[in-house]
Amino acid sequence: MKFATSKKAIVATLFCMAILVAQSYGRKDAPHDEKAENLKVLPKDIDMHELHNIMKGYCISLGVRCGHCHYSTQKPGEKPQFDFASDEKPEKKIARDMMRMEDAINTKYLAKMDDPKIERITCYTCHRGQEKPIVSNASLDSLKQQQPGDK
Repeated sequence: MKFATSKKAIVATLFCMAILVAQSYGRKDAPHDEKAENLKVLPKDIDMHELHNIMKGYCISLGVRCGHCHYSTQKPGEKPQFDFASDEKPEKKIARDMMRMEDAINTKYLAKMDDPKIERITCYTCHRGQEKPIVSNASLDSLKQQQPGDK
């Protein structure tokens, strides 16, 4: 009996190890040596994990997906293939200009106010999850018209 129990424990342990190895082998994480190309605003040596987190923040702030700024091709029934280095889409240039504007407002103006109550601005400050920034009463009114019942 004792041998059968230890044999079951060994088999269970080997099975668990096989699952862990299979999961590790199948991971789709970016290689540690992978570097982004054609960065013009963000640091050229940025960690890929940090870059992905920044891009996710932009997507959430503007309520868009990667294809809003990045050129892609897609075959029927397949996921899009992105060319992240491409400058083909004008939205990518606009995004870079907006990144520079955000940095300028935060570093040249807000940081000099020396008031701890003032928060740094982000894309979300104006966009609020919308593709177009909400910067006037007219844009706020048009947003309210899109969302009936939220008055």
